Amino acid sequence: MRWITRRTVLAVTAGAVAAPAVSTATPAAADTTTAATEGRQAASGLNPVLRTDLVTRVTPRNNWLVTAVALQYSHRIDLRGGVIPPSAFQVKATVGGQTAARTVTRVYSNATAEVDGRSHPGRPGDRLIIELDPNDSNARAAGADPLPLDRAYAVRQVEDVRTPGGQLVLKAGPFASRNDGVINPVVDDFAAGSFTDSAGFELDFRLYQPEGFVRNPQTRKRYPLVVTLHGGGEVADNNMTQLTSNRIAVTFAKPERQRRNPAFVLSPQIPLPRPMDGPDGTDWTDAKVQAALTELIDTFVNEHARNVDTARLYLVGLSSGGRGIYSLLAKRPDVFAAALPTAGWGDPAAMERVTHIPIWADHSVDDPVVPYREGRFGNPGTWTLMSALETAGARVTRGEWANDLPKAQFEARSRALLRQARATRSHVLFTSYTPGTTPVNPHLSWAQTYENDVVIDWLFEQSR
Repeated sequence: MRWITRRTVLAVTAGAVAAPAVSTATPAAADTTTAATEGRQAASGLNPVLRTDLVTRVTPRNNWLVTAVALQYSHRIDLRGGVIPPSAFQVKATVGGQTAARTVTRVYSNATAEVDGRSHPGRPGDRLIIELDPNDSNARAAGADPLPLDRAYAVRQVEDVRTPGGQLVLKAGPFASRNDGVINPVVDDFAAGSFTDSAGFELDFRLYQPEGFVRNPQTRKRYPLVVTLHGGGEVADNNMTQLTSNRIAVTFAKPERQRRNPAFVLSPQIPLPRPMDGPDGTDWTDAKVQAALTELIDTFVNEHARNVDTARLYLVGLSSGGRGIYSLLAKRPDVFAAALPTAGWGDPAAMERVTHIPIWADHSVDDPVVPYREGRFGNPGTWTLMSALETAGARVTRGEWANDLPKAQFEARSRALLRQARATRSHVLFTSYTPGTTPVNPHLSWAQTYENDVVIDWLFEQSR
């Protein structure tokens, strides 16, 4: 959607009122006038803020955070190579009825309301990006549900901003700006929808559609479909936290991944009150939920028959989502091309039906929520399921390492495990994480799973 800024609206309105007047200025003269006007404004530091937005990010370990504030100014900001000190701005957040300061880490101008991850960020533009410390205790954008963030942040400039030559660019003032809205990169690219199955049970979902399909819905290009199954903590009625509580869905929709592997990403959410009719008291194995999920997938594939590559349907899920994967694969063994179950559990007797399906599973050895061997509700954990797959005839390639390794080392271990699997013609891989190495909580073994390009690349290589 193309945004119309307040500045544009004002310009259009002014143009309509002054329509009888015809300018005789040449383009060069107009450019000179504009440059002179902006020069005078820059010299005085008068450059009013038109809009304030929060910028959020779904992080691997701390979930959904407010990581920046984007200020849109009336005119372009050119620092002439200067740097804005973090001390020039104060940011306060009112979250859960409590107001406290946020820590400003970097400030720079930009042409868009986006965080610039480079070591020397920014460029001249009409936006100012104020980055915030993600480790602040009040950085969260959600608890069990998204927090009300509109007008929750106040931003005040407390020091003048000048060029290296001393020219005043932005003048400090007594007034604070409050955020008009919230920008959620990647998350905002998911359309919200719902599906009611033939029995009348409704599942909300979010859907990411690949850019090529959006540009040309009549295309005959076929894309993989990634179906994400959230954990038990994301059972809710908000149609949001299945995207923001973990990076399971946004991993597959982020621009760099879509450039490599354009795909549909379908992320359903189980509603409240929690259905608990499944054979082991879980959610994705609840009879009503599983029937609706199956029908949702089938209906989506049928409705997009020209554009979904039915040989490349993938299941990914964590915790009770992992449990859902093992259950769904066993009941529909000829549908899915591959799966990534993390910290799951299931029925060992069902493993003989899925020996042909490529699986890359992972689990923390010291997981207290879904024990590595014992699992939950009388159904064993990943270690036992992998052993059952071996008994049924599948080759399982196993590896164990620390879950807090730097990304490069972590992926190097994954790459070595994959080489070993290929050498032995194994299509089932199992990564265990050494006790005491999974950050935050040993159950959160997925912290690096969806940051692991080796694993995600492997997934997209699989085809029925």
